[in-house]
Amino acid sequence: MADSFSNIILQYKTDTESVYNTWFINNDERLKAFRSIRRGVLQVIDDIKAGTFPNDFKDSSLEFVLSCIAEQKQVFVGVAHPFYWKPKLRIPDIYENQENKIAFGQFLENCINAKNEDQIIKEILKLDELKIKGLGPAVASILYFLHPTIIPPFNTAIIKGFNTLFKDNKKLGSWTEYLKIRETLIETNNKHKSELSNDLGAIAGLMFEVGTQKLITGTDEYLSSDERNKLEKLMLKRHEEVKLEKDDEDLHTEMQYHLLKIGNSLGYDVITATNDKSKSFKGHNFSFLCLQKFPEMQTDNDTLSTIKLIDVIWYEKGTNNVLAAFEVEKSTSIYSGILRLTDLSYSIADGDEIFYLIVPDKREKDVCVQLCRPAIKNLNTKIKYILFSDLRKDCDALCRFGENHLVMEKIAKEI
Repeated sequence: MADSFSNIILQYKTDTESVYNTWFINNDERLKAFRSIRRGVLQVIDDIKAGTFPNDFKDSSLEFVLSCIAEQKQVFVGVAHPFYWKPKLRIPDIYENQENKIAFGQFLENCINAKNEDQIIKEILKLDELKIKGLGPAVASILYFLHPTIIPPFNTAIIKGFNTLFKDNKKLGSWTEYLKIRETLIETNNKHKSELSNDLGAIAGLMFEVGTQKLITGTDEYLSSDERNKLEKLMLKRHEEVKLEKDDEDLHTEMQYHLLKIGNSLGYDVITATNDKSKSFKGHNFSFLCLQKFPEMQTDNDTLSTIKLIDVIWYEKGTNNVLAAFEVEKSTSIYSGILRLTDLSYSIADGDEIFYLIVPDKREKDVCVQLCRPAIKNLNTKIKYILFSDLRKDCDALCRFGENHLVMEKIAKEI
């Protein structure tokens, strides 16, 4: 099994379109998501404590968290479905049942504060003992973003891949089954850690690839013509998804460049996200346009780390006074960018700064819907938005005629 599994890992890693390469390794949004989701889980806990958590999934802070997770490519498609409130079935029973709601909040709080594996497993077992109707191991996908080296994510495709690789028949929906799967995945990951990662997202991604039949574990000479056609369609679909993601990334880089260019022309210190400094657009290296390091800010390390992932920030020259901050959203990510801007807002709160989402034209309606959500309105951060087409079209004019950061109001929109 060891040799054959190593061959499967090699196939997984060398396939440039596998989730290992498009999600796990070469995806800045994945790294950004961890802090955004952690921040969102803290909001869920606070809402439950304050008695403001609603009796429906829609417009709740939990929906916000699951939406952030769902942005993480195909591996997490459908992650929110188990949490939709189904009134006819009264599941999951964490909305109308106050005791269950509090138990869920306490579970999240204890897990987010846990320091080791034993503490997390203890909390899972306590939650399982309560037998809260409809609340099963789908929660593991939330816990993964809190403790990625301890808890693997979990969904239908992952369990299908697990059953295929390990010749098993584990079922979805049981914490007991999940913990057995987790033990096997961790044991296997430990044997192949040098080929995979401490982060269990790598081996979960492998299970996902097998479960969706995008990675074939044996020779394909035994495939029927129908199976071969199905496989070819899956491969074609994945190829299109990867191409769209590459196009999104190119647009994202272009918008960052325009913002850096405008900020420099206005005489500000500008900086891009820590993990974007190596980027360039049409021969213009971001490292030549930006500050070499972030100005000192009086905030805790976790919040500072989140702020350092904001796409572009403009500072008053020679100071740490933020005048404008921008999050460039691709075709999927909206929620995590809003949370990062909110973190910055809470940290500075001088009143003279303006926050912007830079959004694709085709997603304007969607962005308006998200900014109108009560869970976002309650964050008390004023966020405006600018369309890709307007930023591209007016960049040179803003550079030439702008006097200060308020020139962005010429192309900005608000709800």
